[in-house]
Parts: sequence; C-alpha cells; structure tokens
Amino acid sequence: MQIQKNSFLVTGGASGLGEAVVRALVAQGGNVIIADLNESAGQALVNELGDNARFVRCDVTSGDEVQAAVAVAEEAFGGLHGSINCAGIAVVQKLLDRENNPADLEAFSRGVNINLVGSFNVARLVASSIAKRVANANNVEKNIDQGIIINTASIAAFDGQMGQASYASSKAGVVGMMLPLARELARHGIRVMTIAPGIFATPMMDSIPEKAREQLESGVPYPKRLGDPNEFAKLVTHIIDNAYLNGEVIRLDGAIRMV
Repeated sequence: MQIQKNSFLVTGGASGLGEAVVRALVAQGGNVIIADLNESAGQALVNELGDNARFVRCDVTSGDEVQAAVAVAEEAFGGLHGSINCAGIAVVQKLLDRENNPADLEAFSRGVNINLVGSFNVARLVASSIAKRVANANNVEKNIDQGIIINTASIAAFDGQMGQASYASSKAGVVGMMLPLARELARHGIRVMTIAPGIFATPMMDSIPEKAREQLESGVPYPKRLGDPNEFAKLVTHIIDNAYLNGEVIRLDGAIRMV
C-alpha cells in the first residue's frame, strides 16, 4: 500500500512514537488523523504540518470518540486506509506490596482496558470503515491492499518483568488478537501487523533518573542506546509499503531480552 494520498488514523499521535509516525506519514504525502487526549500538543502538531493533518480529541476506550475520529477522516479525506495504534499506558504494581496487601484491581483493569480493549476498539471501527469503502467501490482488484492496521505491543508481552502484570498481559493480548484479526480481514484486503518495541526515548522516559537511563541503555546489546521514535516510524512506513507483511509481530528492540 502506498502512503501518498492515503489516509491513516494515528492514536497517541500527539507525542512519542505516535508523533514520529504522524510526521513520517505526512512527509511521504499521507493524510493523518491525530487521535489523542492532549489537545494542545495535537493541535500544535496540526498547525505545523498543515492541511494533511487533523486533530481529534479521542479516548481509545470510547466507541463514540473513536467513531468520531473515523468520521473526520471520511469527511476530510474521503475515506480511511489504515490505523497505527500507539495509545497506551504503563501500570506498574506488584501483585502484593511489602505488607502483603493485594494489588489495586482497578489499576490493573485500567491498563488492560486502554492497551488491549482500546486497540480492539480502534481496529473494529477502522476495519468497518475500510470494508464499507471497499464494498461500495467498483472493480476492486484482488491481492491489492485495501487497508492496514498496525498495533503497538511491547517486548513486555514476551519478557514481562516483576510489577508489569497489567502492562505485560495487556500487550500479550495485543499480540494474541493479531492473527485472528488478520485471518478475518483478509477477505477485505486488510492486513494486520503488530510492532513490539523495546525501550525507546519517548516522553515517558523523561522522568527516569540519568543513572537508571544509563542502566537501561547498557542492557541493549546493539546499538547500546534507547530506540529513537523515528526508527519506530520507519518500521511503520515499511510495513505499510510491504504487502507481504501480514499477521506477524516484529520486535524492534536492539536484541534486548529483559530478565
């Protein structure tokens, strides 16, 4: 699938990995709906990028808000061709605290709801929009991409650390739903892929002390540094372009394995 003149919904698109994806898509001539809760950052990005971008305040767990973002894409750009879901949170808590009190169930559920249920919510509404567009089109060629859904998991889906029960299980769920969705959506010409990033230099890392950051970097075999969001965005654009990538998860982590 080409990026130029096609339209993509990017959740979490106002900062971090999502912002890098937004910039990469617009740079290649794509249209982007930036779906995020951060209105000031999202609107500032739209003002910078121009007519190829729109901002919609969006909670990925809300069917109405995601549908509204899809509607903006349909109205502004004539349809939607894919989504890159970068919205997510990291819930850190042990099952038992030092006094053996149990973890907060609401916090656990919130992480799963945003990371996993939110990813499914975006996928279902984007896929519906694409499938309806394809159904209404004339002379749709077989084996020609009609859409792409890219979800963001994490290496925690495979190498979850202590205190990451909510985060790791939610990201493992994102990986687990990928193949069933890819198989189902194949008849519509829609591919489904997942990226599992390692430790990236995003705003989430800004609060970490320098010594802790250096320790994280030292754990990456090569290159011995945190990932650059632009490297994530490059993988996204390659996945969009490469039609034979479907139903697979790609680790983007510098060969790190968390212990």
